[in-house]
Amino acid sequence: MDVNTPLPLLGGLTAQQFMRRHWQKKPLLIRQAMPGMRPLLDRQALFALAASDNVESRLVVRQGERWRMRQGPFARRALPPLAQPDWTLLLQGMDLHHDGLHDLLQAFRFVPDARLDDLMVSYASDGGGVGPHFDSYDVFLLQAEGRRRWRIGRQKDLSLRDDVPLKILAHFEPEQEFVLEPGDMLYLPPRYAHDGDAQGACMTYSIGFRAPSKGEIARELLLRLADDADDDATLYRDRDQPAVADSARLPEGLEAFAKNALHALLQDGEALRRSLGEWATEPKPNVWFDAADDDAPDLSTGIRLDRRTRMQYDAQHVFINGESFRAGGRDARLMQQLAQTRQLTAADAQRLSADAAELVAAWQQSGWLHAQAL
Repeated sequence: MDVNTPLPLLGGLTAQQFMRRHWQKKPLLIRQAMPGMRPLLDRQALFALAASDNVESRLVVRQGERWRMRQGPFARRALPPLAQPDWTLLLQGMDLHHDGLHDLLQAFRFVPDARLDDLMVSYASDGGGVGPHFDSYDVFLLQAEGRRRWRIGRQKDLSLRDDVPLKILAHFEPEQEFVLEPGDMLYLPPRYAHDGDAQGACMTYSIGFRAPSKGEIARELLLRLADDADDDATLYRDRDQPAVADSARLPEGLEAFAKNALHALLQDGEALRRSLGEWATEPKPNVWFDAADDDAPDLSTGIRLDRRTRMQYDAQHVFINGESFRAGGRDARLMQQLAQTRQLTAADAQRLSADAAELVAAWQQSGWLHAQAL
């Protein structure tokens, strides 16, 4: 992607300008970010997916000041009548289930893939919404169908109501108000309070981003680094340990040994980068791949990544679906191209070395990538 080309998606800003002026700083309203926008998935198809065990779905219903929320799956008869106001159906991770929505998500790859999370679809009847709230991550709110009114504000008081099953702000103080039509989009930085209510039936696409906490990422990386540490059989020794009268006291030597063990893990820069890449490409828990039926990969038409596959790279490694591989030379360049464009032409695929082609065959067998259609 050319980050210095003005984009209608960003209201004529270049990706570079948007990231510098707005990303994690201030909201941006973009009229007709996607002119002629129509929903990529109609209401019937959306309801059908809500009935699937493989789709994360929620139903939110408001009755005055009371709110109810239920987790899916939902049979069609379990959803409220279309004419009933004030209800919302939310379907998470829809880019994993629909090629068009997956392709739409690719338009936001001016942000690193390690930060891009998923696309949520919200279908709401008249008046439907989820109440005033804030997200801990950046979000683009793209209106796909109908109209939705958004009220937003820089909220200092982030206290929540304790009498509802949703994270609804107790004292919402909106500062601006917009009505979005199909194709309009609103960007909000983290912790920017917002409340959207449908003006008639409507559909909204929310493009969200990953924002791990220090604790979360430390826990995940230490778990992966610890697997590597299993190969180090160095035992704790205390040949100079004197006899003690207070045996319940933790020995200082053991504390020092533990600190040295952790320090050694974190000093291994390659292991740390490898663990980070594996974590960043780990599929979500509800993601399953369909294994290929044939045994031999077909590179004659090129290859493309499955829409559920996460693939990234650094200077020494290629990461795919939670696994890491060292790569160099032409194979590394081709694998990086595959991660970036999510496909390789037949000519490029056939330039892979025998070892790389064997690896691609294993990925194809696992359903992580597929032969390009003729």
